[in-house]
Amino acid sequence: MKNEADSQCDFYVCSCFTSDQIFLQDFRLHVRFVSEQQFTLDYQTLLRRLGCVTDEQFADVLKEISQEVDRRRRLSVVSAERAAVIKDIYQPLHPHVYQLRESYLTRRFKQIVEYCRSSGASEQGLLDVLDGEAAPRVYRFQVFEKSFCEELVEELEHFEQSTAPKGRPNTMNHYGILLNELGFDENFFTPLREQYLHPLTSLLYPDCGGRCLDSHKAFVVKYDMNEDLDLSYHYDNAEVTLNVSLGKDFTEGNLYFGDMRQVSLSETECSEVEHRVTEGLLHRGQHMHGALPISSGQRWNLILWMRASKERNKLCPMCNRKPSLVEGEGFADGFTKHSDPLPNLSCVLT
Repeated sequence: MKNEADSQCDFYVCSCFTSDQIFLQDFRLHVRFVSEQQFTLDYQTLLRRLGCVTDEQFADVLKEISQEVDRRRRLSVVSAERAAVIKDIYQPLHPHVYQLRESYLTRRFKQIVEYCRSSGASEQGLLDVLDGEAAPRVYRFQVFEKSFCEELVEELEHFEQSTAPKGRPNTMNHYGILLNELGFDENFFTPLREQYLHPLTSLLYPDCGGRCLDSHKAFVVKYDMNEDLDLSYHYDNAEVTLNVSLGKDFTEGNLYFGDMRQVSLSETECSEVEHRVTEGLLHRGQHMHGALPISSGQRWNLILWMRASKERNKLCPMCNRKPSLVEGEGFADGFTKHSDPLPNLSCVLT
C-alpha cells in the first residue's frame, strides 16, 4: 500500500551520501571524505591524538574509507540484487509477520492513535494521554504485543541463519537486517507509518516534518556479547525515529539522549532511558543519542527512520547543505524533486 505522495514521486539520494558521516569504528569518529588531500588536512592531526600515529595506521584508515565509499556508490544496485535473491530463495518461518495486523499492536498504542485521529485532538491533549517524556521530546509507549515481538525475532533469526545474502543496516551497526530487502515495506512499515504513526508525529513534531512524512527506512540492529555491545553518540538520517525493543533477554544497555545535533556534547546534559521490550521510543531524528553497552544476553531493536521530503529537500540533514540529488531505489534517502514553495518547517531546538 502506498499513499498518494508515494505514488506520484520518485525518491533520491543526496550526493553527500558517499562522502559524509563515514564512521571510523576504531576511533569512534564520524568523518567526511572528498579527497585524500582534504581528509589529511582535516583529520590527520585529530587521528594522531586518538592513536593513529604511524603512516601504516593512517594508510589503513584511508583503505577503510575507500572501501566504504565504494560500498555506498554501489549500494542501491547491490541492495536490489540482494532483495531479488532473497525473494527467490528464502522461505519465511512465519510468513504472517510480513503483513501488519491490528492484533500485533497493543491496546494502549491503539488508544493513543485513536485519540490522535479524533476531531478534537491537540498536542497538549496527546501529552496528557502519553505517560510523560522519557527525555526532552522523547516519548515512550508500548507498540507491539510481546507474542508478536517473539515471533518477529524468531523470523529474523531464521533469516540470519539462512544462506540468503544480507546487507549491513548502516555504518555504525555491524549486525542487523535491512527489512526492505526482506520484503517488509509495502504491507507492514508503509501502513504502520501512514495509518498509525503519522497521527502521532503530526501532533508531536510539526516543526520537524511530522505532518508530511512520506518515506522511511526500516531495519533491525542486534547487540550481543560477542558482537556489537553498544552504539556511539550520533544522530539519525531521519526527521522522526521510532526505536522499538523487540527482545530478547539482556541486561543494561540503556539509551541516552543529549541535545540536538547543533549543540556540542560539552554543552549537553544527557538523559538515560531504560528501553523495555515491546516499548517504542519516538524522537526527533536530529536528537543526539546513543546506546550504552549491554552486560549480558542479546538485544534486538527495530528502527524506523521516517522522512519528510518537504523538509530534506530544503536542507540535507547529513551534510547541512542544499541536497544534490542522485537517483535511488525505492524510498532511497527520502529526497524528491518537488519544487513547490513551502513554509519554513525546519526543526527547532526545543
